[in-house]
Amino acid sequence: MAQVNDPLAASGTRPVEVAFDDAAAVVRLNRPHRLNAVSPALVDGLLDALASCADAAGREIGAVVLTGNGRAFCAGHDLKEPREQPTSLTERLDRLQEVTRRIRALPVPVIAAVHGHAVGAGAEFALGCDLVIAAEDTVFRFPEVGIGLSVTGGVSRLLPALVGPAKAKELVLLGEPLPAQEAERIGLVNRVVPAGGQLDAALEWARRLASQPPLATSLAKTALDEGTDGTLHGALALEIAHALVTDAAIADEDSAHAALRGSRARNT
Repeated sequence: MAQVNDPLAASGTRPVEVAFDDAAAVVRLNRPHRLNAVSPALVDGLLDALASCADAAGREIGAVVLTGNGRAFCAGHDLKEPREQPTSLTERLDRLQEVTRRIRALPVPVIAAVHGHAVGAGAEFALGCDLVIAAEDTVFRFPEVGIGLSVTGGVSRLLPALVGPAKAKELVLLGEPLPAQEAERIGLVNRVVPAGGQLDAALEWARRLASQPPLATSLAKTALDEGTDGTLHGALALEIAHALVTDAAIADEDSAHAALRGSRARNT
């Protein structure tokens, strides 16, 4: 596999790596020490990688594979990231949702090669892709409601389209783990492969896709996405509105707890 000419990527210090294999681009989430948990730097790196793929699409590459280094695909938002950020919550969420928009806008198919944890935003990254291949050790989960947050990344539109409204509500409202085999059974995953085989399987499909007439493949992806994404932009906007509400509620709860702790300290 030929690595992109990027010394930081070669040294393993970039949160997202890009490489080319035949006519496919391989985008790797590269925070293995944090199970590829989402940070602002990872989102920025992923957007840059997808922009590079868009520049090469149709000329140098005919498909993209999205995967993760280490023991997990992506364990969701990094809870060790400071709550206070230099940008507003709306701006950060819009950047995160831009990942979904760019994946859907790519003129070539995107295949998620998933393993280990695919939680929260990690599950949403996979949902945004055109095809999903999961290792048998993969576990999907949407834990946001249980911790007082809201879903993002278009999952409120894409998940019901894939598994049906009733199953989507079960997965989001209860937040229970979804093993790979069950994910395949309900239509969230296209194919389950032995642990460690997800990237090879995804590259096999990517090469097949790249060998097909590019215009026909691109038009087929666009037509299918138009059928699914008719209200995706509305769903993305609604998700940001809900996230702002839940964030304010958490901030109020934190303030109430702080005030209670201060009152107890004064009375002791």
